[in-house]
Amino acid sequence: MLIEVRNLIKSYKVGDMVTHALDDVSLTIDKGEFVAIMGASGSGKSTLLNILGCLDVPTSGNYLLDGIEVSGMTATELAHIRNEKMGFVFQNFNLLARTSALENVELPTFYSRSFKKAARRERAKMLLERVGLGERIHNTPGQLSGGQQQRVAIARALMCNPPVLFADEPTGNLDTRSSVEIMKLFSELNAEGITIVMVTHEDDIAHYAKRNIVVRDGKIIKGARFESPDDPEAHT
Repeated sequence: MLIEVRNLIKSYKVGDMVTHALDDVSLTIDKGEFVAIMGASGSGKSTLLNILGCLDVPTSGNYLLDGIEVSGMTATELAHIRNEKMGFVFQNFNLLARTSALENVELPTFYSRSFKKAARRERAKMLLERVGLGERIHNTPGQLSGGQQQRVAIARALMCNPPVLFADEPTGNLDTRSSVEIMKLFSELNAEGITIVMVTHEDDIAHYAKRNIVVRDGKIIKGARFESPDDPEAHT
């Protein structure tokens, strides 16, 4: 099991009002799964993804990543976990505009002692070839289409060889053809053993995943697959 969260709560206080963005969420995700997290705007799906990706911390509850409790880690410890175990793909690509595709992909390893310059460059080239951009390595984002920019972002996410990719609406800014190409790439990566956890509000995109988790009002209403002795229906 790669991901396990128990009784996760994320609360925000505005004045005297307390809002639960996540309300007693429990779920598991196994190594090698391709999971889509779905829900309406404000349902809590992005909050859940941010906590699973160690970009945010829960108010209470437990989060075990590959058997390690991470919910109580410091910001520095969480940054280390993100760098070593996670890759991220966002809707807006988040590429450096004046930097080549090759240099954008290299970014996660610039401060890593385990990557020498030559090895870093070689791996970045290999990953750009893997995503079909071997001939565009010197192009800047402005010289690439939206789908190509997202491919660069995926290559960058793979740079440190993470066991899990987190994707937040990865096709949200793409046309239909580019969306299909990106999802086929995700499916190929998942077939190679990479765990993928993706937020999407699009049913046709969610169909590429092997399991859909549906969030409503901060609660998981479908797909948690968490077996709890107190809740025999929680795994449905």
